[in-house]
Amino acid sequence: MTDSTRVRTTDLEAALLAWVPQQRWFAAKGSRVVSLAVVARVPLGSRPGVSAEHLLVDIGLDSPGGNGVRMQRYQVPLGFRTNAVDDLVRWQLPLASVDSVVSVVFDGLRDPEIIALYGDALAAAESVESIDFRNVVDNSIDHGMLGRVLGAEQSNTSVILGEVLLLKLFRQVSPGVNPDIELHRALAETGCENVAPLRGWLETEQDGELTMLGMAQDFVADSAEGWTTALASVRDLLAGDREPQDAAADFASEAHALGAAVAQVHADLARQLGTSERPSAKSVDEILARVEAAVDVVPALADHLPAARELIARAEAAGTTPVQRIHGDLHLGQVLRTPSKWLLIDFEGEPAKTLEERRQPDSALRDVAGMLRSFDYAAHHLLLGSADASTQTYERAARWVQRNSDAFCDGYTSVAGGDPRSAADLLAAYELDKAVYEAVYEARNRPTWLEIPMRAIRRLA
Repeated sequence: MTDSTRVRTTDLEAALLAWVPQQRWFAAKGSRVVSLAVVARVPLGSRPGVSAEHLLVDIGLDSPGGNGVRMQRYQVPLGFRTNAVDDLVRWQLPLASVDSVVSVVFDGLRDPEIIALYGDALAAAESVESIDFRNVVDNSIDHGMLGRVLGAEQSNTSVILGEVLLLKLFRQVSPGVNPDIELHRALAETGCENVAPLRGWLETEQDGELTMLGMAQDFVADSAEGWTTALASVRDLLAGDREPQDAAADFASEAHALGAAVAQVHADLARQLGTSERPSAKSVDEILARVEAAVDVVPALADHLPAARELIARAEAAGTTPVQRIHGDLHLGQVLRTPSKWLLIDFEGEPAKTLEERRQPDSALRDVAGMLRSFDYAAHHLLLGSADASTQTYERAARWVQRNSDAFCDGYTSVAGGDPRSAADLLAAYELDKAVYEAVYEARNRPTWLEIPMRAIRRLA
């Protein structure tokens, strides 16, 4: 039997120090990693030839300006096997020492056998040392479900259990209530039909505080990601010479239905968790601070600061604005199209913000702006590096964006009553905030995509 305890913690720490910063879910790209310490090794069980542990690791990062070390905590499920498996080779840790009992250590969420261990623990609603597996309803999760990882690696890792449940583990963890779990529970109490039902979650206590590690909800097998659906429309548009409204794959009706779904989720959250008023000045001051700070990462933003400040000043004139709990990081990748409706997923909020910041009420316009920016991305990213892209092509792409943005806002208005475009300056300020966030991300991760948000910043500012 594989015995994971034969691998020393010091050897794991050395391997993880090299491995974790290379993972897609590592949130501190561009920062220098100065330390890594394993703070918990929880054995999750074993099956023939494989055993699993759930690790919590603290990573020390060199703070800008030499202001000490800042810490981030991550969870790293690991698998331990005696023999290498071809499908797991690319997910192996670079261990300096192995033995005949444990020869391979790897990302456990890439192994169906290990995913099944998580599923069984959820089904039993058991506690495994310091990790508590919780169910919303007793006996709502079946035992014995095998799993598979879902799609490309993102800031979290999602796996499918038995083709009926989606289990998502939050890679970076922070003390406190995770908004993804919190808002799904609140929406369940309203009977909201635009989210997949929550079935369970994982939690632990670290340093005396509750920390949520992951959640399980219904897997919507017959659904398509909003990004994929929108891209099909864009490809159809760019393949011919028709206008967006005449294209065979016109997306406007879908955008309208999506706007209505977002407004319904906002209404349900407001009814369950309440609303309040906040001075617009507070919102726009925060936006301006982020725009100015982003210049350090994207120096080209400095040219747009005067115009951005003018936009912020106009938005500030709105006086007060309603705020409530919102999605917080809404875009086409955070929605699913089923045969009958749109579903919103991933209510965790913007990854760059702290957990407490993500739980703060905000204007619903932030979610609207996020979706408008996503339409812009969908329309323009296929043009990057295209030798066939012309001024006319970009103009047609811009008309696709405008048509679907209007349809989304019309759909939103049909449910909310108020038109988000009536607060044009404040909406534009939130769009600018999102575009600057995108510019920082692209500069650090995909420099060849930087032109997409920069084009929007020029337009907005």
